[in-house]
Amino acid sequence: MVVNKKKKKTATAAVANQTKTLRRCDQSSEQDIEDLFSQDETQKIRASLLKWYGLNRRDLPWREHEDDVEVRVYRVWVSEVMLQQTRVQAVIHYFNRWMSKWPTIHSLAQASLEEVNEMWAGLGYYRRARFLLEGARKIVAEGDQFPKTVSQLRKIPGIGDYTAGAIASIALKEAVPVVDGNVIRVTARLKTISANPKDSLTVKKFWKLAAQLVDPLQPGDFNQALMELGATVCTPSSPSCGTCPVSDQCCALSVSRHDSSVVVTDYPIKVVKAKQRHEFSAVCVVEIVGDEESLKRHQINNGFLLVKRPDEGLLAGLWEFPSVSLAGEVDLLPRRKAIDQYLKKYFTLQPRKTCDIVSREHVGEYVHVFSHIRLKMYVELLILRVEGGINGLVSKRDKDIVPWKCVDAEVLSNMGLTSGVKKVYTMVQKFKRENFSDLNLDCKKRKRRAMNNMEILCESGQTTIGAGGSVHLPERTVDGVTYMAILV
Repeated sequence: MVVNKKKKKTATAAVANQTKTLRRCDQSSEQDIEDLFSQDETQKIRASLLKWYGLNRRDLPWREHEDDVEVRVYRVWVSEVMLQQTRVQAVIHYFNRWMSKWPTIHSLAQASLEEVNEMWAGLGYYRRARFLLEGARKIVAEGDQFPKTVSQLRKIPGIGDYTAGAIASIALKEAVPVVDGNVIRVTARLKTISANPKDSLTVKKFWKLAAQLVDPLQPGDFNQALMELGATVCTPSSPSCGTCPVSDQCCALSVSRHDSSVVVTDYPIKVVKAKQRHEFSAVCVVEIVGDEESLKRHQINNGFLLVKRPDEGLLAGLWEFPSVSLAGEVDLLPRRKAIDQYLKKYFTLQPRKTCDIVSREHVGEYVHVFSHIRLKMYVELLILRVEGGINGLVSKRDKDIVPWKCVDAEVLSNMGLTSGVKKVYTMVQKFKRENFSDLNLDCKKRKRRAMNNMEILCESGQTTIGAGGSVHLPERTVDGVTYMAILV
């Protein structure tokens, strides 16, 4: 009997809390986002979140205890920059590798941009890596001491409001807020905020609400708890409201329980993403092989040509295969003409004039998706025999025009290349395995193989019927010889 009374009392209290929350949410919905949390709500949210975080926090390498303030700040800085636009599980491996190579800000400041880009390869948004390097160099140059306040941190290249708040609160215990996508989602649901979360004025108001909530004694733990809640419980499409530590304070949940037309995931409102821009590019994987004399002397003088992108703009300062931007969907011959002009202009490479074509093949097409660009790449393999091989190419080129280098297959396979460049290289390697057995055939064998290829094309039906009933086979370049057969 006593147990039943206790259950009844607990149920009554729960109903009373729900009614109170619903009344508060109805009142706040008539106001705008300026309606702050009450003191009672703030205290309950702080206590509930910190307790939950203490029991459920993920074991992550950048959360390990560190007594040295400078090292602690550096570790938080690196982790927060890596975590922007990137999943936690993907960052862990990169963070551990980074800290192993550059354990302090001083060691990072001595690195080159190329080293940093190679370490960052695969994480995307490469501008972040450059800002880390520039920031490290600036701090070391100005006295070796990391800034100790939010206002000072914002002066470092690449450190904005969020990163400054994260570093200051987590590493320096300054009672300042952070606002990222997770914080916006949790706050919008707590307050049933229906304003556009991307609007600059709305974002400022989210900062105001987050500043009210942050715990003055444990600012770092609270901010991490708020973000952790958004990442693991209060997720965009499948929130686990039953296990949420602040469900009693959640207006979105309360309203959804009393109005079937409302669901928690209605908050924050979905913003229509800008359409991706469609771009097109001809990518030519140029492989340089030595001349006959080099081959006779068994000299390893082969390599792949890489060029460095400009220091500003998309994928700034990164290495890639020679490529040319296209106006749109372009056929094979115009693409090759554009590539030929590029190679002539920047490398004085002119097939059949300054070098011999060993093989030239269309490998395939690949679409690489950036956040705002959908890039379609037409991939071609061009194997050139240059007198003297790589050494001969070096003597012909002025590196001051376009930074470039020629690397062998082993070096290329171990370079820190972007995922797009790696995909192109993988396509080429697969194509070579399936189509090439030996590029160093004597002339008669090369011609015989080329004619066999023509016969295969004919048998497979890849033909065109011309005027008068003649049969045209597709043009094909094999080992430097271009063949076009017409059967009459």
